[in-house]
Amino acid sequence: MATPKAFLRETRDELKKVVWPTRQEVIRLTLVVIVVSLIVGIFLGGLDFIFVKILGTIVK
Repeated sequence: MATPKAFLRETRDELKKVVWPTRQEVIRLTLVVIVVSLIVGIFLGGLDFIFVKILGTIVK
């Protein structure tokens, strides 16, 4: 098993290889996630509303 010091050194070396996104990319992709989440939420809320109305009509 590697020593903690070796582990930390290897971890640091691996993190240097990471290609981090730019601030612009982070903002753009965050907005995409928010918009898609809102669209899916509205769609599912609409389906729920429709099914509640249909089942309410059937149960009456």
